[in-house]
Amino acid sequence: MPGWIPKKFPGKVAEPMIPFYAAGVIVLYAINAGANAMMASDEYKNDPRNPNAKPNPKAT
Repeated sequence: MPGWIPKKFPGKVAEPMIPFYAAGVIVLYAINAGANAMMASDEYKNDPRNPNAKPNPKAT
């Protein structure tokens, strides 16, 4: 083995990180659910910046 290739580290990397991966997925799901709920709320459903808003035929 050439000298510029480092030795493999004999420790586990992915297995101890499983709780952090799971927490990340849960947080991303919660943020997405909250954003979708806000876009569907009465306050923001007619906002022109809302991607789910219906186009206003009067605005040209």
